[in-house]
Amino acid sequence: MQDFESFLAANLPQVETFHPEYNEALQSMILAGGKRFRPRLLLGIVRAYAPLLLESAMMPALALEIFHTYSLIHDDLPAMDDARLRRGHPTLHTRFDEALAILAGDALNTHAFELLARSPFRPDVRIELVRILAENGGSGGMVLGQAIDLRFENEPLTLEQVIELHRNKTAKLIAAALEMGAVIVGLDPQIRRELYDYGIELGLLFQVQDDILDATQSPEEAGKPTGNDSEKNSFVTLLGLEGALAYADGLSESLEERFDVFDEPIRRELGRMIRRYLHRHRQALD
Repeated sequence: MQDFESFLAANLPQVETFHPEYNEALQSMILAGGKRFRPRLLLGIVRAYAPLLLESAMMPALALEIFHTYSLIHDDLPAMDDARLRRGHPTLHTRFDEALAILAGDALNTHAFELLARSPFRPDVRIELVRILAENGGSGGMVLGQAIDLRFENEPLTLEQVIELHRNKTAKLIAAALEMGAVIVGLDPQIRRELYDYGIELGLLFQVQDDILDATQSPEEAGKPTGNDSEKNSFVTLLGLEGALAYADGLSESLEERFDVFDEPIRRELGRMIRRYLHRHRQALD
């Protein structure tokens, strides 16, 4: 990931303009850190099967991280979560203004697809990468999940509906990262599907864990506002803290068992990271 960070720093979005803050707005939230979870997944699959393609895969990995960053910028806007802190830094609309934050998010969204279009692969591979990101991050994926989340903020949903909400809002982009890695290295369609399905369940666990951390961590520990989910359809709101912990435990057990079924290259390259995240909710409470 040090190579990825170097690639990211050398390929930040930047344009020629007399606007005094535009490039800073495009870059600042990308540079603010984060887990780089989605690029790690994509690059892990590539490293497992075709390490010679790692350098070429940096462009799609960066596209994923930039797309994810756009979603965070918009998620923090006053019309949505109205958050003042993200990754331990002031959110863009508080640092600059709301209009520039919206435009920076728009710019990063489209820039992600430009990166995929310019990635050094065959045209059919580039098109498939664009399709996967658009399908999972767009109208029938992440955007749909955010729309459901906002529409039902003060209306309790069933567990099945909450799962559907977060399958779209969070899980599909994580699943897309695994599938995009599989496309780059040319894995069999069946393996692609298994990786995608695994990513969906992994994304759900990720969301349950975030809900648990929101209920148990301070803003300083989390690097963002916490304790704000009481009116939202979070897993903690629906199941209570102990119920959410039990639900997360069940997901992590299932994911651990399913991960052991993957072949040796995947287990070798992703095993350490996956297992660390599987128990993140328990580690945070220790």
